[in-house]
Amino acid sequence: MRLSAVLAYARAWLPGRTAVDMRERLRAVCGAAIGLFVTAVLCRWLAGPLGSAVWLIAPLGASAVLVFAVPASPLAQPWSVIGGNTLSAVVGIASVSFIPDPAVAASIAVAGAIGVMFFARCLHPPGGAAALLAVLTHTTHFSSALFPFFTNSLLLVLAGVVYNSLTGRRYPHVQVAQPPRADARFSQADIDAVLARYNQVLDISRDDLESLIQQTELESYKRRLGTLDCGDIMSPNPVSVEFGTPLQEAWALMHDKRIKALPVTDRTRRVVGIVTQADFFRQLDLQHHEGIAGRLRDLIRATRTVVSNKPEVVGQIMTRQVRVASAERPVVDLVPLFSEGGHHHIPIIDGEKRLTGMITQSDFVRALYRAVRPEN
Repeated sequence: MRLSAVLAYARAWLPGRTAVDMRERLRAVCGAAIGLFVTAVLCRWLAGPLGSAVWLIAPLGASAVLVFAVPASPLAQPWSVIGGNTLSAVVGIASVSFIPDPAVAASIAVAGAIGVMFFARCLHPPGGAAALLAVLTHTTHFSSALFPFFTNSLLLVLAGVVYNSLTGRRYPHVQVAQPPRADARFSQADIDAVLARYNQVLDISRDDLESLIQQTELESYKRRLGTLDCGDIMSPNPVSVEFGTPLQEAWALMHDKRIKALPVTDRTRRVVGIVTQADFFRQLDLQHHEGIAGRLRDLIRATRTVVSNKPEVVGQIMTRQVRVASAERPVVDLVPLFSEGGHHHIPIIDGEKRLTGMITQSDFVRALYRAVRPEN
């Protein structure tokens, strides 16, 4: 065996880094302390009227780790905690009741508990300890599954709901299906296919996994695009028009320059709007396809009379609410505008808010391609 392989195997025994800050660690520590204290006090009080000598189970400590330290884990959800501990206790009690040999009973109890938790969809690691505890303490009364196992678990979950909610953690961590995105590089079906091939229990909910993948992809874009500003990828000195530019002149500029949008500026070159081909067609009756070309010619043709019943200049059809960006703004900030905001053209302004460039979707895609797949 090569030395590199031996070292790689040895590293597998070492713990990985914990990607949480001190504040989150203190939140988990305090939550476990408060949750177990509340559960212990209430169960000790209930043990008196019930005449029970056991009022707190050891596996509850492991349950507290999951509920308060990893509340997003599927293994820490309320049904997993309550169902996992309670059903596993029932399996443990049944095993010790019908199997005389403690060693055999213990192994059957833990294995059976895992099988039951899989079937009931409440896989919870402390459940295996609950089944083993029932065997080791020779618990033969099925009522013990209700108290202390069920009661302990229920009270701990309720404490977890209150504490996690107050400290900004979603619990229960309900899996919310992410709506499909037209610009997404992967679909929910892709995730399902990969998870099916992986065929192992993951200690992360499916929606969190999808969100993490999307955020990781965005972080990669930020890292690769982080050094680029809008001024680096914009088309400088774009063709523009003014409020009073005739429609025929604006349309001819679009046709001659082969562009689909024109920034509209005032006399100081400050952006007051934008006119696109869509703004022209919006003036037409598109429900009837016949004669569109003729209706467009009639729209852009200048009226020779004093009074006109149709738009004559760009300012009458332009979009007034226009999103602009400064030349110094990082390109990565434009990702939501192009991917989700429906923007196709972003005018770029200088320090004095004057038009200095234009970024189109094509400009952005080229910059993104160069960042993701740089040339050798």
